[in-house]
Amino acid sequence: MDGEMIPIVMFAGMTIVMCLFFWFRFRMRNDLQLTIRTAIDKGQELTPEIIEGLGKPVQAKDRDLRLALIWTALGGAVATFGFFMPEDGNEVAQVFMGIAALPFFLGVAFFIMWRFTGRES
Repeated sequence: MDGEMIPIVMFAGMTIVMCLFFWFRFRMRNDLQLTIRTAIDKGQELTPEIIEGLGKPVQAKDRDLRLALIWTALGGAVATFGFFMPEDGNEVAQVFMGIAALPFFLGVAFFIMWRFTGRES
């Protein structure tokens, strides 16, 4: 019985996360539309630039650096976890090093993007 519940809980959890993602995105767009309607009803003049600016989130100028630090730290954490596993053989460490390679190289790629792109606000 317990082994059967693992895939059910996994897919139910993924479904709940996806539903929440789409629900909050719907709510954000709905609130934005309500804000625009309220501004128009009160006589506020809305230019196309203002309307376009309302829908775009503000991007931090060092976003790529933050992502680089997060991904490289995650890769380092997974590699360290594999290194300290109490297994006698070296196979576990090799598997975790392989898994850690993906986030580590994603972090390196974000660092390169941060380094070679402009940082205008």
